[in-house]
Amino acid sequence: MIIGDRLKQLRESKHLTQGDIERLSGLLRCYVSRVENGHTVPAVETLEKLARAIGIPMYQLFYDSDSPPRERPKFDRNGDGRSWGTSRRETRYLTRLRQHLEKMTWSDRFLLLHVTHKMATRHSK
Repeated sequence: MIIGDRLKQLRESKHLTQGDIERLSGLLRCYVSRVENGHTVPAVETLEKLARAIGIPMYQLFYDSDSPPRERPKFDRNGDGRSWGTSRRETRYLTRLRQHLEKMTWSDRFLLLHVTHKMATRHSK
């Protein structure tokens, strides 16, 4: 998908002109035209401005469907409906784990991953 084509399609579906987008976003009309015609690739911040000016959530610039995308299932080992790693205790644990992993060599990290994989598959059988 070319972002310029999608942007033009969404703008026209809202009955907006490039001048309207210029007024609402603060971007120059000639820049909006260059984006829509594929002559320039906008930065993420610019895409946010354009989406806000059109009045759509930013995901719609990349997602070609009328319904919003389904939310990915959350990892819930606690059984209480919240994701693991969101409590203060779990966050501290993950921070310490990250700090230790940063000090390890790539081969040691690979070995650790291999051992934990073996342990996890052994317990899940």
